This record gives sequence, C-alpha cells and structure tokens, in this order.
Amino acid sequence: MIRQDMPSDDGLVSLTFTLPADLPGPVSVVGDFNQWDPYAHPMTRTDQGAHSTVVTLPAGTSICFRYLAHGGAWLDEPDADERDHRGSIVHLPAVSAGEEKPARRANAAKAAAK
Repeated sequence: MIRQDMPSDDGLVSLTFTLPADLPGPVSVVGDFNQWDPYAHPMTRTDQGAHSTVVTLPAGTSICFRYLAHGGAWLDEPDADERDHRGSIVHLPAVSAGEEKPARRANAAKAAAK
C-alpha cells in the first residue's frame, strides 16, 4: 500500500510504503529515486508487524520502484498508478504556482463563512 501526502510548502511529497506483516525477513524499497540501492530505504516493522518506510520526493515527478524482499525476491506494488518492465510507477501530485492546498482552501472557506 502507498499513502501520498499533499505537497508541502517546500514542494516535497511524503510517500509511505507499507507491506503486510506476513512477508518474512527484511524488505527495501528500491527505485530510480535511490539509484536502485537496496540499502537506501530499508523498511522497518510497525507495532502491528507490517513493513513500512517513508520516502520524501519532489512534487510533480514520477518514480519507478520495486520492493526487494528476503532472498532477492522482487515484488511490485498493486496500488501503483501503472507498471512497466522496470516495475511499479507512481505519479506524485504537483501544486502549480498560485494554487492553494486543499487544507488552506477549507480553512479559507470556514473563515469566509463566519
């Protein structure tokens, strides 16, 4: 599972990658954003046993990645936007110049209603 946060004020998006607890051994997220380095983004176990890690990347980009599991097993992400011969692809949201974040729009609407 992948959770994408909205772009921050500095133009970065946090992606949280999570895999089920029943997957044995260590797992890493590897992709073009970390030069396919299996040591760059190792996943840690959550309190519930799931594998998880957070990667922060520039908004408006696309990344290709796969999970590298114990024993050299490659896994793809079922929730990816698309897949190709390299693996899973996710497109990160962009905030164009002058566009407000949804939270700011909601707060502005609440203020205007008062």
